[in-house]
Amino acid sequence: MPITDLLERNSKLYGSEVCLVEINPAVQEKPRVTWKEYELIQPSSAAPYRREITWSVFDEKANRVANMLLSRGIKKGQKVAILLMNCLEWLPIYFGILKSGAVAVPLNFRYTADEIKYCVELADADILFFGPEFIGRVEDIAEELGARRMLIFVGEGRPSFAENYHDLTANCSSSAPKVLVEDTDDAAIYYSSGTTGFPKAILLDHTALLQSARMEAKHHETTHDDVFLCIPPLYHTGAKMHWFGSLFTGSRAVLLKGNSPQAIFDAVSQEKCTIVWLLVPWAQDILAALDRGDLKIEDYTLSQWRLMHIGAQPVPPSLIRHWLQYFPNHKYDTNYGLSESTGPGCVHLGMENVHKVGAIGVPGFGWKCKIIDEQGAEVKQGEVGELCVSGPGVMRCYYHDPKATDEVLRDGWLHTGDMAKLDEDGFIFLVDRKKDVIISGGENLYPVQIEDFLAAHPKVHDVAVIGLPDARLGEIAAAIIQVKEGMTCTQEEIDEFCLDLPRYKRPRKIIFAPVPRNPTGKIEKPKLREQYCGVRLVEAQNKG
Repeated sequence: MPITDLLERNSKLYGSEVCLVEINPAVQEKPRVTWKEYELIQPSSAAPYRREITWSVFDEKANRVANMLLSRGIKKGQKVAILLMNCLEWLPIYFGILKSGAVAVPLNFRYTADEIKYCVELADADILFFGPEFIGRVEDIAEELGARRMLIFVGEGRPSFAENYHDLTANCSSSAPKVLVEDTDDAAIYYSSGTTGFPKAILLDHTALLQSARMEAKHHETTHDDVFLCIPPLYHTGAKMHWFGSLFTGSRAVLLKGNSPQAIFDAVSQEKCTIVWLLVPWAQDILAALDRGDLKIEDYTLSQWRLMHIGAQPVPPSLIRHWLQYFPNHKYDTNYGLSESTGPGCVHLGMENVHKVGAIGVPGFGWKCKIIDEQGAEVKQGEVGELCVSGPGVMRCYYHDPKATDEVLRDGWLHTGDMAKLDEDGFIFLVDRKKDVIISGGENLYPVQIEDFLAAHPKVHDVAVIGLPDARLGEIAAAIIQVKEGMTCTQEEIDEFCLDLPRYKRPRKIIFAPVPRNPTGKIEKPKLREQYCGVRLVEAQNKG
């Protein structure tokens, strides 16, 4: 069945129950809200801005969006883009697009005006929904986009070059549109994160979306009584497909606009959240705040919090060991995936396998995995090769890019570009991105392994390892180290710590500097290579 059937089922079964809560700790005063379907909660003048909607309202709003799109001539298979920060409007708009039979195209909120234009045009999108944060960027390209595209503004203070979302949908029918949507229909285009080049358009169908919903609920034993805290941006498959577990079970979710340790703990405590998905930097920030005493567990109601899971990037085992010291009763899971595999979960650790921290896990529900060499043959246990996955969540293609599609999709297998190995118990360990392998003096160095080692240093907040050109060895490993706040670290301390590494794995350069990460938590290694390759490096004592 198409993913939209789950929303309609929840509206019938749990119509009066709250399904989505939006919290913005940065806003204290009561905003002006004019649409009657949303309930505004303002407990006190000191409380953060909070809105909530029920399953029936969610479904009605999605139907209004769908019927509005149909009235504007949108037909099955046409593309509609979304450029919004996380908010209560986001998911009803997304599902309204799907209910109309159109294809949803979420866009990264960090895109420049030129990137927005590129992605809208690459996807052949006929309509763009955008929020107040993007008025300037969309205005820069409005004349070019508006020639044949409809621009719809979501929020207050509509710019003159766009139409108003609430005005357009207010008088549209709240009944389900009479459009037949099937499992095999195209559903969404997601863009790759861009850490390996300009983003590619990834086409997914309804079968893939439904697979991710079933899988998320199964992997994390999600029930109707769970409350999921969603912090990452909904434009990304990671946040969206984890939320699909709430959709599958008809349970509540909280959209938190802000990721400070206090904001996260406040939301978990006040909203009684049971499942929280964190990115590595946010978990690091929470642990640092706990270590400093800025955050105290006893000040919050956290006993209902049962699961902390992380995905989107390699997770240092030392981070999880540190986490379990504060939260020994937490279940933990690591989720591996790509947008090309409908987000996280084609490989996952499993909540029962915390003893295997460091592995990305085993094939996820409905998935198969293999690790191959350059000739396509499966490698032996313990040997490094490229991870390939196959299952109902594999993308259809890179939209408008058959050459790139053929490079990664072969005989039903998605070639991930990630290097991995299998241990004696059948657990997969991620070694590194294929393109990130450093070849130094003929030896293959895998940055993730060095990063995991350095992350265990008590003064290291974050770390990235890249290859730098070297006349004699070809490349050398350089470690960019972000020191914990308020601490001082020297190269001598890092060099001494690295004595426990094999000599060939020890970084030859130490750079004390911030580690840039994108909105989904991945280290932006192209940015680091651009910054440091060929640049004279200063190796000196630095303060974090």
